[in-house]
Amino acid sequence: MTETKEEKFIRLAEKRTNEAIKKIRLIGNLSNKNNYEYSEEQVTTIIKALETEIRKVKNAYQKESEEKIFKLKR
Repeated sequence: MTETKEEKFIRLAEKRTNEAIKKIRLIGNLSNKNNYEYSEEQVTTIIKALETEIRKVKNAYQKESEEKIFKLKR
């Protein structure tokens, strides 16, 4: 039996989300000043990059629903 599109989405979404969370936690581990040295500028750059990618994901999901709705305000 082949999996449905929704089943495939759930399988891949769970796997990829858990992998992303694990990688984000590993980035968080870099904050340990006993093991690493870094500047605030470097931290800001990392956080901005992550936030940018999260925004892109949000926009990708919102774009489809927004394209279906168009109204001019009176």
